Amino acid sequence: IGLILFFFFHLYQPARNIALEQDITANFTKVYNVPKNVATILKTSCYDCHSNNTNYPWYSNIQPTRFLMENHIKEGKENLNFNEWGNYSARKQNNKLDRIAKQIKSNEMPLSSYTMIHKNATLSATQKKEIINWISQLKDSL
Repeated sequence: IGLILFFFFHLYQPARNIALEQDITANFTKVYNVPKNVATILKTSCYDCHSNNTNYPWYSNIQPTRFLMENHIKEGKENLNFNEWGNYSARKQNNKLDRIAKQIKSNEMPLSSYTMIHKNATLSATQKKEIINWISQLKDSL
């Protein structure tokens, strides 16, 4: 019975976070003139959970990993979605920029559970400084 339940549990595959069509003008990198180095860092370290397109690793096909990943992605997108940035109000964008900088400074983001598996997503001190400085400059110009 346990083996049968295990088999049926693997049949459940939640929809993947891959948007085939989307408004690219709302993307964070289109709303702001994001320097290439900052955009690359964000895409590598943040976009899997905070965008409409996740780069799924091989183990995402195995349950319960897939289920846990999808819940994590859903929660991440509810808090911040870089692909929907242009749809946020100016006040919400400003608050999100503050939160991004604060969470990077306090090492809350990216999550350690994510960087444990995705080593390339770990932010170096230089990368953190680049993002935080750029956000500070952006906020000064807004």
